[in-house]
Amino acid sequence: MCAPLLALAVAGLAYAYLSRPTTLVVAVAPNGGSEPALMRAYAEALSKGKASIRLRIVPYGGVRESAEALRDGKADLAVVRPDVSMPRNGLTLAVLREQATFVVAPRQAGIDGFPALAGKRLGILASRKADHALVRSLVERHGLDLRTDVPEGDVPGRTVALVPVEEGDLGRFLSEGRIAAVILLTTPTSAAAQRIVGIVRGEDANGEATLFGAPDAASTLARLPRLQAVTIPAGLYDGQPRLPAEDVPTVGSSYRLMARSTLSRSVAAEVTQHLFEMRTLLSEAAPAAEDVTHPAYDTTVGATSARLPIHPGAIDYYEREQESFIERYESWIYLVAILGGGLGSVAAWLRQRVGRVRRERIEVATLRLLEIRSNARNATDRVRLEAMAGETDDLAASIARHAMRRTSEPRTLAAATLAVDAARSTIARRLGRPMDAGATADRCGEGA
Repeated sequence: MCAPLLALAVAGLAYAYLSRPTTLVVAVAPNGGSEPALMRAYAEALSKGKASIRLRIVPYGGVRESAEALRDGKADLAVVRPDVSMPRNGLTLAVLREQATFVVAPRQAGIDGFPALAGKRLGILASRKADHALVRSLVERHGLDLRTDVPEGDVPGRTVALVPVEEGDLGRFLSEGRIAAVILLTTPTSAAAQRIVGIVRGEDANGEATLFGAPDAASTLARLPRLQAVTIPAGLYDGQPRLPAEDVPTVGSSYRLMARSTLSRSVAAEVTQHLFEMRTLLSEAAPAAEDVTHPAYDTTVGATSARLPIHPGAIDYYEREQESFIERYESWIYLVAILGGGLGSVAAWLRQRVGRVRRERIEVATLRLLEIRSNARNATDRVRLEAMAGETDDLAASIARHAMRRTSEPRTLAAATLAVDAARSTIARRLGRPMDAGATADRCGEGA
């Protein structure tokens, strides 16, 4: 009775353990960005859908801090911008947002490339230091000096003055000549990018603008490997003429959902799967979900050995090679089977050992009964015979108990019961008492 109950209890505990939700800590950043809202919506959707994965959101002020949380083991997942800080143990699950770097200027300004920015003031909407560092790298590649402290007036010939500007002041800054162009680090398809391009066009006499990105994207990526190649498709921005006239290759940064490298493949695959399967649902609460995409790669080897490597679990999802339940817990199943087999062998050995001990006890009792029968034949003392009769009854009771447990061989029990009857019969004759010689044998036989 105990073995099946124990097995059911173990199976129930194992099922409860394996089926309980896995809670992951997610470090989200930056403050004011779209990623924290997206990850909160994702966590709520997982909870409402009773998924096997749950997220606990921990906000951080910036992507540098969130990357450090992943690196230091304080988080299982994190929103990371690799060009700002790349945790050594971080592997990509999904690209949350891609940012392209490009410059827009009224056509009448005659700015058609980075060299033409020399001696000009360049507006920038983002106040993030990481964006400023990226702009500096691109400007300096063309032999120019980027400065943020140039006073009013003319700008030195090989200098580009970087001027922070709010979107609401952009048109006025352009019309007053306080800036000649604006550099954007944003998602090209975003509504903000559409608005800004429209504002710049509106400041041109003919309603036209020029748009260019970082030339020689391949060499730029070789120097700045944590960036990525981005292409702005031709005609993305409506108007006459549509802008740009042809595809514009450039570089940009990305916000990525990264996992620690030690996170299991199955859990990483589930996080990635739910994120993409819930993307439409998430977009209702967080429009940034529409920008979520998978990281580009050609082969599995290339994905895991890239400068921004992808988690093997995410690759399992992208290539539809996720582990089944058996594959996921294969080691545990084998371990339980081996352990169960070992326990079964031990139980069988114990049962055999107990049975052997009981058989030995019956054999000892049988030999004692035969000895009592032999001694009773020559005994004349009534007190001694009465004592033999009592001992015979005790031995008969012990044999009956073993018979009821069904652990002894029938032949051993039969010999024992015959010895009981023989001893009782001999004692009864010596005492002059009548006795039913088959009574003990019948009772023990029924017990056996």
